[in-house]
Amino acid sequence: MAFPSSAWNRRRFLGTAALATTAGLAGRLNASPSEKTSWSDSVRIGIIGLSTKGADHLKNLLATPGAQVVALCDVDPRTLASVVSGLPADLRRPFTTTDARRLLERSDVDAVVIATPNHWHGLLTIWALQAGKHVYVEKPMSHTVHEGRTMIEAANASGKVVQVGTQRRTDAGLAEAGEFVRSGRLGRITHVHTVYYSHRTAVKETLPWYPDWLDYDRFCGPSPVVPLKREKLHYDWHWMWDTGNGELGNNGVHVLDLALALIKESRAPRRVMALGGRYVVNDVAETPNSMFVLYDYEGCPIFFENRGLPAKTGVTYSDNYHGIRVGTIVHCEGGYLTALTGASAYDRQGKLVRQFPADGGSAHMANFLDAVRQNNPSSVNAPPAVGHLSASVCHYGNISYRLGTPAGTESIERRVASFKAADPLLKSFFTHLGANGVDLAHRPLAVGPWLTINAQNDDIVALDPDDSDLHKRARFLLHESARPPYLLRG
Repeated sequence: MAFPSSAWNRRRFLGTAALATTAGLAGRLNASPSEKTSWSDSVRIGIIGLSTKGADHLKNLLATPGAQVVALCDVDPRTLASVVSGLPADLRRPFTTTDARRLLERSDVDAVVIATPNHWHGLLTIWALQAGKHVYVEKPMSHTVHEGRTMIEAANASGKVVQVGTQRRTDAGLAEAGEFVRSGRLGRITHVHTVYYSHRTAVKETLPWYPDWLDYDRFCGPSPVVPLKREKLHYDWHWMWDTGNGELGNNGVHVLDLALALIKESRAPRRVMALGGRYVVNDVAETPNSMFVLYDYEGCPIFFENRGLPAKTGVTYSDNYHGIRVGTIVHCEGGYLTALTGASAYDRQGKLVRQFPADGGSAHMANFLDAVRQNNPSSVNAPPAVGHLSASVCHYGNISYRLGTPAGTESIERRVASFKAADPLLKSFFTHLGANGVDLAHRPLAVGPWLTINAQNDDIVALDPDDSDLHKRARFLLHESARPPYLLRG
């Protein structure tokens, strides 16, 4: 297919995509992925993005019956060459390119796996659907709220399978744990606390530079083409707003998605407020390394907490909460449940009540491949609507934080006084910063406004405290500004 070299019109795409062929692999194979599959019945896959997660997907897909990797793409030719050099000698050589459009043009690609930086997720998904491909897109599904809604519309219009890489949606043990906690066996659910405690070192600042070994314009894509001021091109894009979504969108999306799954919540929260800052490291990164977000769900608030600093000054290990550093804790009147890879239920005294063995969703890709074979978008466990919700709660939290102004701890406690469960969590959060030498009286946290969300149209309808200029800024951050020709619509 021919890809637009300038801004393309979304309405035109949604109309034409709906007419695109859906023959694909429907009815070709009903066997499970564990059963022997012939070469001709394999799902032919192209992988876009081969650093870290993409390389993991490649390794797993090469060992998966019923999957045939036929094309590989990475904008960085060094990464691409390194991955290709490590392929098994007896493997049929895949097509390789540094331009995703060349991969998407190929008729021998049935499905694509997108494991690029976040700012490319939305556009590549839509381009792939436009090209008639099924899509597995890594988390977070989108870089902005608006992207996510556009991706849902494109998926619905195309009739193709889209799976989002929040793999714990495909975990029978965690699903059983959710049924257990929702049944009231531990009493009424009062709130959910999600945590990501992991020591992150500084992103060292450099003089401005451009990588000269790749097409940097293509790497930037929808984001502005600006010189790098960090040492590493790869991975550290997570900590820049133009390309990433901070720790909230990096790992927070996993624990928040798990929280939503465990309590079976499918709506956006009524309100969102975030606070945080970037402390101690004094580096070039833009996103916070210490963050607390409150999600106002009626009857069951959800809290997210990131501690990117060590437990205290002079150590390298991280804090823990109820014995975990990464995971989701569902608090109930009669106990609590901790979950990430597997889950454990405890009574109010901390005595183990029941365990739920799990594998962390290792069959998530197999779920996608089965759906592709059946040409059945509704059979995936993390469809676009689910991926949009888990990404959006991250985006709303980041928007509130980015609108934040300095506030003292007493002011923060007054603003969240109606959330009784938040008080001890916030006090612990403040104490952790103090243990790392942070004097919040002199370097106060940035505290964002409460954002009132209209989930039906993904809008921020009000701010508290009210500020018309900040409200305009909040609405801008729902979609931000992509540069031509990398636009979602004209």
